[in-house]
Amino acid sequence: MRNHIEGWHRPLLVFAAAMGVLTLVSGVGLIVDDRVLVGSPIWHKPFKFSVSFVVYGLTLAWMYSLLTRGRRVGWWAGAVIVAASVTEMAVIVGQVVRGKRSHFNQETPFDSGLFAVMGTTIVVLWLATLLMAVVLWRQPLADRATVWAIRTGSVVALAGLAIGFLMVQPTEAQLAGQITDTVGAHSVGVPDGGPHLPVTGWAATGGDLRIAHFVGMHALQVLPLLALALTFAARRYGRAAVPAVRTRLVLVAAAGYAGLVALTTWQALRGQALTSPDGVTLAAAAGLAVAVAAGAALALRGGSGARLEPGASASPAASVVEAAGR
Repeated sequence: MRNHIEGWHRPLLVFAAAMGVLTLVSGVGLIVDDRVLVGSPIWHKPFKFSVSFVVYGLTLAWMYSLLTRGRRVGWWAGAVIVAASVTEMAVIVGQVVRGKRSHFNQETPFDSGLFAVMGTTIVVLWLATLLMAVVLWRQPLADRATVWAIRTGSVVALAGLAIGFLMVQPTEAQLAGQITDTVGAHSVGVPDGGPHLPVTGWAATGGDLRIAHFVGMHALQVLPLLALALTFAARRYGRAAVPAVRTRLVLVAAAGYAGLVALTTWQALRGQALTSPDGVTLAAAAGLAVAVAAGAALALRGGSGARLEPGASASPAASVVEAAGR
């Protein structure tokens, strides 16, 4: 195992391990601490953030191992991401211990200051992720599908992260002075803390920007995993063995995934719950599904009998695994 992670970003690996421990601690907190904050168990937020950061940290640590250019820049970008994320988690957990909200809290100057710190760390994290994405964009890999999965996954993930900036905008009630102890909200059309979906905590009666935020962020994992699945499928299915076909499929999936992020953002901004789409939303979703299906069909056309791209590995799965183990 040590050889497989030798080239990975060590601070990001340590951070992911620490978030794994915090996931366990937060899980225990969910069981033994019966306090409720804004309609959810008080340890729900640190639990969700810890799990997300485990996945995020491991993904970026692995992507760093693929770098052959700009490794120094990539290392510092990863280190800044760790520092910003640790700061954010320290505020979240600290506020849980105090029994206070971490996000949008303006109850006291201290709470307001902590949220301002979080706002700064989010901006820093986004910029550092952007820098990492730029470095990754320039990396030459043997498998073009993997290259485009990483490139498009990084771009969509940055868009998903940016949706978080919409949440800090004051709501109509806050602008009208009806609410003075918070600025910003996850929900649209309903107050935070109302009826919510199980596990996720997303609003069940109104829009929720966290949905698009979550979906977008995890393009960083979904699209590279799709490319990896296609490389293994190449061993058994002739068309998947053609690099151009795999690349086109990844690009179609990336476009569809970006469309899904846009669709869930639009639905949330209209104050519509994920589980209660109206006819317009359903029609848009159906149109997106048809477009993706048509794109996949076109990507597969002409795949049989096509030649491998010049310089491409005859065993793409092996090349990706080899790159990941550097």
